[in-house]
Amino acid sequence: MDASSHSSPHLYTTMSSSNLYRPLKLGKYELKHRVVMAPLTRLFTDENHVQPPLAVEYYAQRASEGGLVIAEATVVSLELGGGKHTPGIWTRQQIARWREITDAVHANGAHIFLSIDSLEPLADAALSADNRGRQSSEINDGLSLKRCDSPSESLPHVLDEEEVKSTTRAFVQAARNAMAAGFDGVEVGANGYFIYQSLHRHTDKYGGHVESRVRFALEVTTAIADAIGADRVGFRMNPSSAFRMCSLAPEFSCLTQKLRELKLAYIHIIKSHAITNLECDKHEGIKPFLAIWGQSSPVLIAGDFTPDSAKSALDTEYPNSDVALVFGQHFLAVQEAKSSGSPLGSQISELRSLNASFYTGFV
Repeated sequence: MDASSHSSPHLYTTMSSSNLYRPLKLGKYELKHRVVMAPLTRLFTDENHVQPPLAVEYYAQRASEGGLVIAEATVVSLELGGGKHTPGIWTRQQIARWREITDAVHANGAHIFLSIDSLEPLADAALSADNRGRQSSEINDGLSLKRCDSPSESLPHVLDEEEVKSTTRAFVQAARNAMAAGFDGVEVGANGYFIYQSLHRHTDKYGGHVESRVRFALEVTTAIADAIGADRVGFRMNPSSAFRMCSLAPEFSCLTQKLRELKLAYIHIIKSHAITNLECDKHEGIKPFLAIWGQSSPVLIAGDFTPDSAKSALDTEYPNSDVALVFGQHFLAVQEAKSSGSPLGSQISELRSLNASFYTGFV
């Protein structure tokens, strides 16, 4: 579908005069604009966690010349758990379908990173290789947790140090598989779930004081960077989201400082006003983390941006910074907005002039 058929020349000109249209060097790649598609959970896959053929069209429609698509959170291994219809990256069939998707995105001139993660401790234990749930810290240890798409509750166990090492290896293998599938890079996810939860660990060398609590996240990211190149790795975090827990500002500050030393392709930060499962301590926002990160590499910022607020953010708040903005829920709401006559419909048409159609018939 031709994006230009749904966006007025006036709006296109307005957007193109904004800093949203400034190019941005991101790792090995040169982006032609600064609108990025967020990793959006779609639950398309079959019982083997393989994306369906329609996912090829879904991602291709979101790919524009010189743009960046971050593919949805994908489970790194069968052992580390997921939910029904969550995508995987550990079998040949999964990798082959992802290759079709990346080829389609590249054919439209865009770049694509894969968000890799584990849904633990909320994954469905029945879908794991050993029917055993896992969690990376003692938080909620001994308490039953309702797990994704599971009819019952289960008791995940806390990883010991050897299991932490094997988990790191699983993330590294997933990153290598992503390269085999044609992805331009991977994004390590710390927005809830497994790596995020590890920041609460209280025992052994991965717990206790702040520097030990960030060790697991840092070791995973370092190992991935060593395996595929730091310029192919991004890191996503949400410092303001509690996700069943309290705020982790000290841990994220420490982690940001240490990640900076790795010279990653980017860091992806979610602003405090974005919708999350549970939020607390929003007072400082993301400014402390931006200050720590400095100009070491680009910053991707997500946070309920509209076209107007996005232009304002890049033109006034971050005018001379290597910042790109990440959009998600607007793109999924487009059909309802267009049919209802909502102003959102025209806003999304404006965004589409930057980053293809952002929707297809099955979102």
